[in-house]
Amino acid sequence: MPNAIVTGSNRGIGLQLCHALKDRGYTVTALCRHAGDALVSPGIDIHAGYDITDGVAIEAFARTVEPGTIDLLINNAGILHGMSLDDLDIESVRQQFEVNALGPLRVTRSLLHALKDGAKIVLLTSRMGSIADNDSGGSYGYRMSKAALNAAGMSLARDLRGRGIAVAILHPGYVRTDMTGQSGLLDVDESVAGLLERIDGLNLANSGSFWHSNGELLPW
Repeated sequence: MPNAIVTGSNRGIGLQLCHALKDRGYTVTALCRHAGDALVSPGIDIHAGYDITDGVAIEAFARTVEPGTIDLLINNAGILHGMSLDDLDIESVRQQFEVNALGPLRVTRSLLHALKDGAKIVLLTSRMGSIADNDSGGSYGYRMSKAALNAAGMSLARDLRGRGIAVAILHPGYVRTDMTGQSGLLDVDESVAGLLERIDGLNLANSGSFWHSNGELLPW
């Protein structure tokens, strides 16, 4: 039975990913700050109280995971604080970097020993991290942090190729979740179905690519 770890698993896309992977036969470890009733299910091992910006806590969690046991790591946790140039909040920008860019890198680095050779790593990013696709400006902290995450994903793909580990950099689409105020274009289950298709097709040949959940290759 394959094993997966999903961060940011208490709601939205992360929650749906946990249940979808469980239904596919995975043993799922759900890593989150708070665990709601919707996450509780046989086959999902919940680890609540973990903030991906807390290096000490993440290292402590990583030490509980046996070496070479994880087939799939999904870095889903993230935050979005919208802002314009006029209301620029540097502390908010810094927080988004901590959660959206440094957090996934911290989790991945801490769990390298736990990943099987040939495992898969997923970084849930956003097309708002694309520089070429930015036609509306604004959202400084979110855009900058997701662009940084994309850069980290490419480096991870290069650095882990020797172990046969492939890395997907995935945009879930504009999804109706609490993060988007339920104003998206896709339902969560539709987005997750597309994400799982991209994960299924992930290999060393396309490792490090930046994909929309619908299969569109996105510009950097």
